[in-house]
Amino acid sequence: MKYLFAFSIPIVAMIGIYFGGFWSYSALLFAFVLIPILESILPIDTNNYDSDTVANRLNNKFFDILLILNVPIVYGGILFSLYRITKYELPIYEIIGMTLSLGIILGANGINVAHELGHRTTIFEKVMGKILLIPSHYTHFFIEHNHGHHLHVSTPADPSTARYNQNLYSFWIQTVTGTYLKAWQIQKNLNKIDDRSFLSIKNDMFWFTIIQASYLITIYYFFGFKGLLLAIFSGIVGFLLLETINYIEHYGLKRKQLASGRFERVNEKHSWNSNHVLGRIILYELTRHSDHHYKSQKKYQILEYHDLSPQMPYGYPTSMVLSFFPPLWFAVMNKRIPVNMK
Repeated sequence: MKYLFAFSIPIVAMIGIYFGGFWSYSALLFAFVLIPILESILPIDTNNYDSDTVANRLNNKFFDILLILNVPIVYGGILFSLYRITKYELPIYEIIGMTLSLGIILGANGINVAHELGHRTTIFEKVMGKILLIPSHYTHFFIEHNHGHHLHVSTPADPSTARYNQNLYSFWIQTVTGTYLKAWQIQKNLNKIDDRSFLSIKNDMFWFTIIQASYLITIYYFFGFKGLLLAIFSGIVGFLLLETINYIEHYGLKRKQLASGRFERVNEKHSWNSNHVLGRIILYELTRHSDHHYKSQKKYQILEYHDLSPQMPYGYPTSMVLSFFPPLWFAVMNKRIPVNMK
């Protein structure tokens, strides 16, 4: 039942958008002020489940239903926000607050959940994951993350791995452009391997482009220019939040290059882990990222803590705030990076 708290962000955001004014910033304050404060007070939980509990959690469909519920929640939040911005003459500061709040929903309950669903094996779950990526203009993430990031993480070939002493803003440029270009490169290779034409129904990148454009055109048609701007900029907020998480997840960590030129296999040491309870819940255990990369097919409800994994001193929400201030981030994190990885 604890994962119901993952819906707290969209609930707070929608309440704030409904009341308007400075309340429209509620989600921002909730996610990046209140939760970090609470995480500094609450104990860290490093416990893992025994084999019987793991089996029970895997058989419990409630955990899967919780993920799928994010689809109507995310799109409901989008429609409500579009309704508000087109029906009322809102001041600029409120529109900014609404955009940020909606963007936080798209990041936490959209892309983050899409990431989990993208690792699932059923077509239905994968499709739901793709649908959740559309509002953040990041459908290409589905291809690059699964076929690129997990293969090249913590190596120079991965645009989603932040280098030692690289600041967040430089990383945003690297990863946003690099991930998109890499997705096209991967798709081109997949087409070549399977002898597909560019217009093939299986050329995901082609159809993703059509779908993304159709999404924005539809919003413009029904909600006008203001609605279009809200959709564009809230989506940007959403994918920048994702990339901020990517930044803190692998910052400064490197896989050893072997004599053969290949890199060592991904293991528990190549992702930053956090056991801070609230961040774990609202991000569906994404913060146990070391285990996710170690065994990427594991469902979120059974991800484990590993003693070998580098541990973040703060939860993911707090770490994201720190990353916005590079001198603070470097002061906290650089000394924690293993010497052999610098």
